[in-house]
Amino acid sequence: MGDNHRAAGLDSQAVVRRAEQLDALDAILPFDRRDQLAALLTDDDVATLKHLASEGMGDNTLRALASDLGYLEAWCQLATGAPLPWPAPEALLLKFVAHHLWDPVKRTEDAAHGMPADVEAGLRAERLLRADGPHAPGTVRRRLTSWSILTRWRGFTGAFGAPSLKSALRLAVKASNRPRQRKSKKAVTLDILTKLLQACAGDRLVDVRDRALLLTAFASGGRRRSEVAALRVEDLADEEPVRGNPADENSPPLPCLSIRLGRTKTTTSDDDEHVLLIGRPVTALKRWLAKAQIKDGPVFRRIDQWGNVDRRALTPQSINLILKARCEQAGLDPALFSAHGLRSGYLTEAANRGIPLPEAMQQSLHKSVTQAASYYNNAERKNGRAARLIV
Repeated sequence: MGDNHRAAGLDSQAVVRRAEQLDALDAILPFDRRDQLAALLTDDDVATLKHLASEGMGDNTLRALASDLGYLEAWCQLATGAPLPWPAPEALLLKFVAHHLWDPVKRTEDAAHGMPADVEAGLRAERLLRADGPHAPGTVRRRLTSWSILTRWRGFTGAFGAPSLKSALRLAVKASNRPRQRKSKKAVTLDILTKLLQACAGDRLVDVRDRALLLTAFASGGRRRSEVAALRVEDLADEEPVRGNPADENSPPLPCLSIRLGRTKTTTSDDDEHVLLIGRPVTALKRWLAKAQIKDGPVFRRIDQWGNVDRRALTPQSINLILKARCEQAGLDPALFSAHGLRSGYLTEAANRGIPLPEAMQQSLHKSVTQAASYYNNAERKNGRAARLIV
């Protein structure tokens, strides 16, 4: 009995120690998940995350790795009764695929097919599993990629390239028959954006901020919510005014601003990528900065219920919630839209207006032509004649 109490005390002390160490990563890991991650991760896991942070790994990548690592540790403990081994044997990787990608039809015939009920219940109790049915293939692949990255950083070679794993993934994805879910069910095209801007047409500080946020995020190429949240005044630079119509010498000049993005999801700080804002978005952004008296630091910030502007930046999740709130005020279904809809909407709008794909990608900074072209293909199909043979 005494040994059990002593072991429980040592475990509790270890969790507290890991929570204190995770405080050093507070800018990266959400504070409300710190205690949960401290309980799920091992000392070696926390040491690995701190090492990755010191090596300059991007905040979003590190946040995703920490989240995936916490999930993997919890799943492994429930599925095998032991912590995650390093390196993971090939059999464990195959078990992970089998537990997360399964055939719903076969599940109705065989209750043992897929994730065991006790494992599923344990993950739900930890609030790590919310979706019903098999996981999205993209989520499974991302977690396997995170697992592989963390394995390499620990100095091991895993079985992630094994033919059996590739074959299992391919067959499991086919069997799960789950349609690919877009990050935003509907794109925020210009007609939708106009309705959102009308919803924040007032003169309150929060209206001025949200108007500047929406215009900046859309017009700068459909920036990711993490990029919008990370935007700082020091990243903005005034440029010479430009003509509204470059082909018309008598066209009135418009204000122009460049935004330095530095490290993003698809770039590194060495790339020194930048995009331009021209016209109305520049005016809206400058009005917000002036009205909020922001001269340095984060551009988009929290505003409390008394109208005070915080020193801290909005979180990426806050930006998503702002967009959904404005959708509701505009009479739109918030469930159909997310912040990623600004990114897909920018490319969709560019396609609808006949802007060449390479030109649009210069502003959106998509690295994958295939990904960017998917929005163009959808627009061309809707605007083309092939689907109008009988109307």
